[in-house]
Amino acid sequence: MKISIVVNTFNEEENLPRCLASVKDFSDEIVVVDMGSTDQTTAVAKKFKAKVFNHQYTRYVEPARNFALSKATGNWILVIDADEELPRTLAVRLKKIAQDNKFDYVEIPRKNIIFGKWIEHSRWWPDYLVRFFRKGAVKFSEKIHQPPEAKGQGTKLEAEEENALVHHNFQSISQFIERLNRYSDIQAEEIALKEKFEWKELITKPSDEFLSRFFAGEGYKDGLHGLVLALLQAFSEFVVYLKVWEKGNFEQEEIEGINKLSLKVIHNYLYWLQKTTSSPFEKLRFKLKSKI
Repeated sequence: MKISIVVNTFNEEENLPRCLASVKDFSDEIVVVDMGSTDQTTAVAKKFKAKVFNHQYTRYVEPARNFALSKATGNWILVIDADEELPRTLAVRLKKIAQDNKFDYVEIPRKNIIFGKWIEHSRWWPDYLVRFFRKGAVKFSEKIHQPPEAKGQGTKLEAEEENALVHHNFQSISQFIERLNRYSDIQAEEIALKEKFEWKELITKPSDEFLSRFFAGEGYKDGLHGLVLALLQAFSEFVVYLKVWEKGNFEQEEIEGINKLSLKVIHNYLYWLQKTTSSPFEKLRFKLKSKI
């Protein structure tokens, strides 16, 4: 049994040492596919005796995933990003799964550390991903943020911290905004190819995103971090649909029915308020307000 680690990189000299240090004792081979880094990323990779390959820059990682997989020679592959690390408890669990030879791929929970805190709600946990698999069992989509196609028999690890890949996600607001701007360009391009812009989406998409993360996803249990992340994700949706509008050359459109739409948003907000409060009096008050 041979285990290959596959990492796609672009300017990751700060994150990569932590990532590769966490996998070096777990793996028989490290494959790094770099997309034209201008820092010391490839030098760091070579210090860890990684096999380094080049791929053209693609703005986001998915189009380069399958190329990276093709360079791995192990019968099992762990795909890991440069800002992630493999805890020892998870490494032991994965190695046993490979040795037992009962499954073809594994869904792994991911622990997202955002602005210095593990986000345990807000739809950021358990954040399952297919990242460990038998060679040939998984093919990645080239579309952004799409799950890969897996074949064969899979298993899903329990959503417990010792089973989780650690993801050192957004470390600053500036990093979030930079990535938001880049990813929203790509998402807007994909949406514009399939859908005609409707102004109502500038209201419904952000509000639905906020409500689903902060209330349905129990983001309020993450405190201020949960509130900030729900607002940032809602803003991200707003920017995506603004860019869809931009792709239509800022077409003029009447905004008929905005009062009715605004009332619907308020109704949804009050609905989730009464769902999440523990006070019977508050529940009744919010329910009456939503009916009014």
